Amino acid sequence: MNRVFIPLSLSQPDPVPADAPTESLGGQTMGTSWSVKLIRPPHLALETIRDGIQQQLDLVIGQMSTWSASSDLSRYNQSEAGSWQALPVPSVPPVHFLRVLDCALDVAERSGGAYDPSIGPLVNLWGFGPDPARSEAPDAAALAQAQARCGWQRVRIDRARNALLQPGGLYLDFSSIAKGYAVDLVAEYLRGIGVSSHLVEIGGELRGHGVKADGQPWWVGLEQPPAPTGSESGMQSVVALHDLALATSGDYRRYFEHAGTRYSHTIDPRTAQPIAHALASVTVLHADCMTADAWATALMVLGDEDGLALALEVGLAALFVRRDGAGFRESMTPAMQAMLS
Repeated sequence: MNRVFIPLSLSQPDPVPADAPTESLGGQTMGTSWSVKLIRPPHLALETIRDGIQQQLDLVIGQMSTWSASSDLSRYNQSEAGSWQALPVPSVPPVHFLRVLDCALDVAERSGGAYDPSIGPLVNLWGFGPDPARSEAPDAAALAQAQARCGWQRVRIDRARNALLQPGGLYLDFSSIAKGYAVDLVAEYLRGIGVSSHLVEIGGELRGHGVKADGQPWWVGLEQPPAPTGSESGMQSVVALHDLALATSGDYRRYFEHAGTRYSHTIDPRTAQPIAHALASVTVLHADCMTADAWATALMVLGDEDGLALALEVGLAALFVRRDGAGFRESMTPAMQAMLS
């Protein structure tokens, strides 16, 4: 049985020839896979489109990857205390690095620090960043030392000089927002060259626009946590991604186990510990994937009660899936409920 979500405000999609085939591109990026489905205008070669997509992905890696020592983000993280680091490509309105940082800081403030782009030292210490993976929890002293380096309030931006202050030991990590931004960048590139019907996906984060040759939108299934052994997976949900993006955060994607405890890759900046509540996943629908990506992480950290309360306050379309005995229990915001068809 399927449950269908349809955006409330739909722009009229561009017409597509009835015989237009759906073509696919894909590859690897940012430690995960990417894929694009599209209706290609006849005057554009598929290889040309692929090259353009790769340029967008390379731009994000070049500016925002903590896994690349030569990225702008890594150069900032490694810079000396008191130094000002020039940000790439000054522009009005701000684009790329600063656009992502501004969004991250906004979500950090509105979530009371449940989301924090400076959480890098803790992510690395728990073994979920570029540092080697762990098989047991770090000790209290190491955690305290790493947490002392964090704090989104320490970020200082000089917009007139297009520069970012390194106050000392600050290590920004855009892992929970950069993939979403890359999805947006690819989608904006495709629309810019006239590919008006497309579905972009990077590591499970998606954004779609337009319709296929049969007039149907890009239908996408909402990611569900793995069902407990011996139980049914439950109702499947699909959403029409036209002028809409989605991102899902779950505690089952990356983790390690030690002495009977499972440690999720989602770290609560306020406690320096992996989340340990019953919330299994959060899906956020939004106009852009960058914002959906950041908010999905913030709500996942907050848990189902506090997360739902904040999602209601902010007006987000969000679906929460909580572990409940041998199964799951769902809750959703009114904005999400209103999309049910």
